[in-house]
Amino acid sequence: MTRHEEQGDGGRQAGRRSRVLKAAGLTLAAALVVGIGTAGWAYWHLNDNIKSVDIDNALGDNRPAKAVTTPSPSGSASASPLPTEAVNILVLGSDSRSGEENQALGGGDSSGARSDTAMVVHIDAGRTTATVVSIPRDTLVTRPSCPLSDGGSTAVAYGAMFNTAYSVGGPVCAVKTVESITDVRMDHYIEVDFSGFAKLVDALGGVTVTTDEDIDDDDSHLHLAAGTHHLDGTHALALARTRHGIGDGSDLGRIGLQQTLVKALLEQIASTDLLAGPTKLYKVADAVTGSLTTDTGLDSLAELMELGQSLKGLSAAHLKTVTMPVVTAPSDPNRVVAQEPAASELWASLR
Repeated sequence: MTRHEEQGDGGRQAGRRSRVLKAAGLTLAAALVVGIGTAGWAYWHLNDNIKSVDIDNALGDNRPAKAVTTPSPSGSASASPLPTEAVNILVLGSDSRSGEENQALGGGDSSGARSDTAMVVHIDAGRTTATVVSIPRDTLVTRPSCPLSDGGSTAVAYGAMFNTAYSVGGPVCAVKTVESITDVRMDHYIEVDFSGFAKLVDALGGVTVTTDEDIDDDDSHLHLAAGTHHLDGTHALALARTRHGIGDGSDLGRIGLQQTLVKALLEQIASTDLLAGPTKLYKVADAVTGSLTTDTGLDSLAELMELGQSLKGLSAAHLKTVTMPVVTAPSDPNRVVAQEPAASELWASLR
């Protein structure tokens, strides 16, 4: 082989290597573009999932005072410190009547929604301990006049069932009613619907709960023997809705199951390695954001992530669950009213 031929052959090999490297570079560049684009789309999708209501603007200044925030000691604050002050969040479980998924899970017809689960979540300063106070939906309260989106307002109602606040005035009236009966400022509002809750449990791989008695409830389609069970989303939701298959069939028995479920969910989240794979992380994030309606202070992925990160020191062991003290209503044996002074003392401890 001549020198010229060797040079030609080397030149062809160099050319091939150049083309291969160029192709590999373009492939890598394309992969990076697709990856970045996919991540961008995923973030946009998760952000767009979240629905919100501007409760602060709707209610104005006629509300309980915000808790006083203690500033960080001089020189101890980091560049982007996570919030550590106490916070109160009204969490509602929405018995939605719209959408095929919600109807299939027991949401009923398509004419509205109810808030059959109401919890005031008080997270202490430092965010490592919390108290969850359940408000029975059958509690008779004075429902205040609430602003409506059309500029009007609802009338004051005396001796109204607590959960009618959501029915007549949505999240705004639910928050105003809770603040009216507790004199505690709700810093945030979170609403979770039927289908979203079931999807979240499934995305986490189910949830393990222990029941102290047999549950046989045809209304919620749940039939469980006493003991420990690992439930999928549909059965976990049925547990949250179960009422007639336990105890005396009142809402108080259901509240006990819901509180057990909240602790079990916290334990499941803590034991799940969400960073093990992007698919699982995305599935959980999609389930969470897709099921939420929040106030405008939590209506972005960044704000929700900041709240979640600030609670990383909170475990189920440091979560206290209680029910607002109630007694049977004198006017109706199927309803309850706040038991005083115990109820007022409980709310005062959360201010």
